[in-house]
Amino acid sequence: MAQEYLNAEDTFLLAELLYRIRCHSLLKKIGYTKEKVQEHLSEKGRISPYRQMLYELAENITSDMLKEIIFLLQNHLPKGWIIPSALDLLTLLEKQGLLTTDNVKILEEVCMTVSPDLLETINCYKKGKDNKKTNFTQSFSELNLELRGEFSNVENEPKTERLRSYKMDGPHRGFCLIINNVNFGSSQRMGSYKDAEQLERVFTWLGLDVRTRTNLTSGEIINLMETWQHEQDHKDRNCFICCILSHGKSGAIFGTDYRPVSIRMLMSHFTAKQCPQLAAKPKLFFIQACQGDKIQDPVYVYSDGPTPDLSSMQERVSLSESIPEEADFLLGMATVDGCVSFRHVQEGSWYIQALCSKLQLLVPRGEDILSILTQVNEDVARRESPSGEKKQMPQPAYTLRRKFIFPIPMSPPPSEQHQCF
Repeated sequence: MAQEYLNAEDTFLLAELLYRIRCHSLLKKIGYTKEKVQEHLSEKGRISPYRQMLYELAENITSDMLKEIIFLLQNHLPKGWIIPSALDLLTLLEKQGLLTTDNVKILEEVCMTVSPDLLETINCYKKGKDNKKTNFTQSFSELNLELRGEFSNVENEPKTERLRSYKMDGPHRGFCLIINNVNFGSSQRMGSYKDAEQLERVFTWLGLDVRTRTNLTSGEIINLMETWQHEQDHKDRNCFICCILSHGKSGAIFGTDYRPVSIRMLMSHFTAKQCPQLAAKPKLFFIQACQGDKIQDPVYVYSDGPTPDLSSMQERVSLSESIPEEADFLLGMATVDGCVSFRHVQEGSWYIQALCSKLQLLVPRGEDILSILTQVNEDVARRESPSGEKKQMPQPAYTLRRKFIFPIPMSPPPSEQHQCF
């Protein structure tokens, strides 16, 4: 059976598999593009709508959801079995006869309890299967599988407006400005160069023109923002991204002179009024810095807070107050207000490590930035200092009006470029 579908003369099954799991960068290795696969799916597609539905569910079931589902199904599952992934769970349900192409009731029941949003995938499968006008083996192809694993409405289903995405298909993606403050007098933010290097590689891979500045005083940071505010080339770009790696306190980051610079003031340089070239375009800011005054120094893990003695009674600034009162901004903070953020002296900060890792993993799957940052939160929240006593929780805030989705790069992610065959 396998030889009928996969051979040297016809590699479409392999191309379809890569397309379904969203490894689009590998398609060119066998002579395909995403568009070429889409063009031939209705004619040559071999993966059934049922299999596609199971895969989409497995991709969207988080580890926490999986634990809840296993708990709900404990009376149906063999005792003592270890189920490491959602795909393993679905396979087990099939082997026990609880899940078939004609009976997905058990999935509907657990999804209704754990995450009703997952029902959209199941309902789409059922409607496509019941639609007599739709060929069963091709229905998901004709239902136009979208980037995030959601399905468009089938014929005769009431139309619902989907949230549109920002335009990201211009010849120039945008600028990515990185400010990396390492040297603070007699102390250094060890590991920060690792963060900056990872950000440079990842955002270059995502098509941005990356510029890095190192060790800036508070005045130099403000002057740099004013320079970029008046950058005329913004008008030909789709977005603007700024990453700041430094020490900080509530609502501010520090220059190397230990003087605070308000995050809100920095971002306000790029409002539509102050920077018309970026009007209606997404502006993303990622801040790796403490937002509290308490210094916590675990073994090999250092807090990104200032070394000078600062009063713990300083007024805190809420995250919502840090964002300009205008649309199209996103602010990703390494930690919640009042708390420290952690940085490994060799591997870099927890937040930037997680951000770069999740961008490389999820952009090729078509995930939007808010979904990616949610998984960044989960990643960082799992980490702990060597002593096991210190944790961290990132916090995003935004005034985005549309989904922000990076176009899928043609080349493999930086972490895989030396592993591809």
